[in-house]
Amino acid sequence: MKPTNASARAMPSARAVRFYVANGLLDRPEGAGTAATYGYRHLLQLLAIKIRQREGQTLDAIKLEMREVTGDALERRVAASLAPALALQMEAGAPKQNGVSSWRRVPIADGVELHVRDDSPAARDDLLVSLREMLRGTLGRTDFGT
Repeated sequence: MKPTNASARAMPSARAVRFYVANGLLDRPEGAGTAATYGYRHLLQLLAIKIRQREGQTLDAIKLEMREVTGDALERRVAASLAPALALQMEAGAPKQNGVSSWRRVPIADGVELHVRDDSPAARDDLLVSLREMLRGTLGRTDFGT
């Protein structure tokens, strides 16, 4: 599926995240410079921005939508947008014959892990590395072990 908005890339760069912060789309991180850290709300905001971009919305329109959104409403909006895709993926990946699925565990940060089922298309090593780096960048941390 191609994004309807050419700016809707799957993985935003650190520069794009700084642009979103500077333009009021993302809340300011805790700290500044290399000590800046991003939390769960920032992740939800970033996901909401990318979802709306894929739907063809401009950044100005997204900024207006995001202005008054509470954390709960933001979480519900992101979950509602992702639910159909996640449900399709879950149905397509039935458990193995013996009823046991094998999962890959990817450490992201202290207390944060990504779990990907081995038979998922996302279980490719190059995709897992990209996902790990994107999530670490979103959290504002790159000093975790590989």
